[in-house]
Amino acid sequence: MKAFLSICILWISCVVEAQNVSSPVLSWTADNGNGTYTNPLFYDEFSDPDIIRVGEDFYLAGTTMHCTPGLVILHSKDLVNWKFLSYCFSRFDMGDEFRLENGKEAYGQGIWAPCIRYHNGKFYVFSNINGHGMQVFVAENPAGPWQHIQMGGHIYDLSVLFEDDGRIYAVFGYDEVKLIEIKPDFSGYVEGSERVIIPRGNAMGEGHHIYKIKGKYYILSADYAPMGRMQCARADRLEGPYETAAISVKETLGTEIVHSVNNVGLGRPVPENGFGFSIGKQEANVMGCATMHQGGIVDLPNGEWWGVSMMDHRAVGRTTCLSPITWTDGWPYFGLPGNLGRSPRTWFKPNVSAKVEPHAPYMRSDDFDGKALLPVWQWNHEPVENMWALSKGKLRLRTMPAKDFLWAKNTLTQRCIGPVSTATVTLDAAHLKDGDKAGLGLLNMPYAYVGVKRDGKRCLIEWYDQLGNKSECVAAEENGGKDVFYLRVSANLDADSACFAYSYDGMNYRNIGQKVLLPYQLKTFQGARYSLFAYNADGAKGGYALFDDFTVDEPMADRSGNLPLGKVITLVNRGNGFPAWANPHGMLHFCGPWQKDEYMKDGCRFRVHDRGQGKVALEAMNGTGFLTVVGAGLSADVRLMKEESEGSLFVWQDMLHGQCMLLSLKTNRFVGLDPTTGEPYSADWQGATPDRRSGTVFDWSVAE
Repeated sequence: MKAFLSICILWISCVVEAQNVSSPVLSWTADNGNGTYTNPLFYDEFSDPDIIRVGEDFYLAGTTMHCTPGLVILHSKDLVNWKFLSYCFSRFDMGDEFRLENGKEAYGQGIWAPCIRYHNGKFYVFSNINGHGMQVFVAENPAGPWQHIQMGGHIYDLSVLFEDDGRIYAVFGYDEVKLIEIKPDFSGYVEGSERVIIPRGNAMGEGHHIYKIKGKYYILSADYAPMGRMQCARADRLEGPYETAAISVKETLGTEIVHSVNNVGLGRPVPENGFGFSIGKQEANVMGCATMHQGGIVDLPNGEWWGVSMMDHRAVGRTTCLSPITWTDGWPYFGLPGNLGRSPRTWFKPNVSAKVEPHAPYMRSDDFDGKALLPVWQWNHEPVENMWALSKGKLRLRTMPAKDFLWAKNTLTQRCIGPVSTATVTLDAAHLKDGDKAGLGLLNMPYAYVGVKRDGKRCLIEWYDQLGNKSECVAAEENGGKDVFYLRVSANLDADSACFAYSYDGMNYRNIGQKVLLPYQLKTFQGARYSLFAYNADGAKGGYALFDDFTVDEPMADRSGNLPLGKVITLVNRGNGFPAWANPHGMLHFCGPWQKDEYMKDGCRFRVHDRGQGKVALEAMNGTGFLTVVGAGLSADVRLMKEESEGSLFVWQDMLHGQCMLLSLKTNRFVGLDPTTGEPYSADWQGATPDRRSGTVFDWSVAE
């Protein structure tokens, strides 16, 4: 039995002394346990989602880029709770760039934008590997094994349609949409079948998803000009002509892309140590790809439709969100009646027959006692198989020459999970040789790590941040000659930052280095990743590192306290900084600084009443009544009524970090006001802006 390691949450403020606290063993799940869910579905990266239903089972496929194993498949019974099912392949076997050999790399390349389909008893996944063309994976069971067929061709960001007559077509391309027919045995493409079916200038983008619904053809794609949004094209014939409409726009769920790297992207060289990173800071309400974009739709047995789409989510990378679909005039709009094109952050779960307990898709902590790595792990590029092993309950990584962390082979990674998480690992450095480095890193560009470096007979604890080429070393004499070290990284992914610590006993941690920045960049084209690494910096073949007890702690995964049922709260509007106030004249207004505290106090307090299945009613404590939406459209005022009614019901939108929105079930819009005017509150606001200061987002707290 392994020694128990207490979980110490090192908050991102990087205080000098780390705190020992106990935290429930939880991982983020979108399911709130009360009949609602909160986006994102996963608080770690899952990009380019495509979805299908087979009977009462749902399957989700996503991009894995240069990591192996690749092309992940998840399974769900309710669209909210997902479990890992399989990877389509374990290795690329396509050249030096996938193995970090001979100065070649595949960062941000690899396999992109899969399309998953089910036809005549078989599952198919179609995807492009840049430079190698389209790949097809076929299985009778989505849990595998998968047969691999390499088709080639310049077919990218594709989607596949199995037509009623048995013919197979793919749509692909950027801006203009092309159609090509696939041979039924997947040996290639039908000669002369390629054609443009939607010409340039029709607001179609990339990442296509094609469907045939009630005799009509629909193609969904992501358009990035002038801003990220989801487009839909429809036609009576596969060849067109197509008409187009925007079906999801401006939806960021109140998420900003704050820090991004301007000079590291696709096609650029891997930045070496000392590289001058250009970190951009976005304007507050620039949306771009931070909006929901690129995803698919699926129907339920009862006729409901739902959509999945991805959204750039700061240091986490690209997350997947779930949206109700409202069919209007023959278009599948993401969103609700009365608020088409915008999606709720918290909404009612899909109406399925299965009863599913909330659960996360992966187990993230690994004691390495198993015969295989947990499926949450992926290698950075292909591993050298005989240079790593699971042995006697530990992960052994043998060191190989590498000029720096980004070129180290056999680096084992998993996605950082937000909003806040801490990863800790035990490192036995006894078998490291001169020039060897091993430790716990954050794979990003710029990267950072804390590790142990063997310098002759000495062990040094080393921290390094590639941004600014900063480093700090600590001699390990205090460890009393022992070679076991405990390494930790604490990340606030919503703030694009992290900090590192180390310990000699697994109980008392010391911070090392400075807070590091985790900007998003398009070279890895991924969010930040926890990484276990070992390499030799002197160009030699060295020894090996032993890793044990990798744990991930998520202090914000338990969101049960984020809905303050039965409590009295205050709501301070983030747009103007003033509390919401139940005006005795019957309107919901804001309490300005010129008004007397004793007059306003109870009017700024509201009791949150539970009305079941995530619905709430708010009662003002000054006796004026319940917040109630009266009217519709621009006249959807929020008033105070003595008696509850249908207009008094809201869905509490958990925005995390002590913030919320109120979604009216009368208008399907949000309670808000214009921060620049003296107008009272209404329930006709479409949603949050990225900076959360448009007048719909509140800071809430329990009243004293």
